[in-house]
Amino acid sequence: MEDKYLNKRFDILSEKNIDAGILETLDFKYRNSNTAVTIGTKEFTSVCPWTGLPDTAELSITYLPYKKLVEMKSLKYYLLSFRNVGILQEHAANRILNDLTKLLEPEFMEIEARFESRGGLNTLVKVKYEKENANS
Repeated sequence: MEDKYLNKRFDILSEKNIDAGILETLDFKYRNSNTAVTIGTKEFTSVCPWTGLPDTAELSITYLPYKKLVEMKSLKYYLLSFRNVGILQEHAANRILNDLTKLLEPEFMEIEARFESRGGLNTLVKVKYEKENANS
């Protein structure tokens, strides 16, 4: 019997298509206030790097700002740039963490990505950044 799925592929974009350049910041005026910011979406999408099938996740970004806040519209466009990118779920969470910590230089940031079931398996990816203590 012929495997009708053998050559079935969808267009998969490379990680070069993730648009970190779209991200913008706003000044944070309450330094040392221990303000926690949590941003969430149930609509994060990337694709499997081998099949092109969608990976969807509920994404939560929590951070303690230092001098900057992320501008929301720019964050939406940034997250949408993952839409057709072939990237492992664990790599997507780490990429978001790296791009946002580079942009914001927060005191702390944690990304939690709850990916929907695929083949009966759920994936929860948590990655964290903590600013190094300047006195150590």
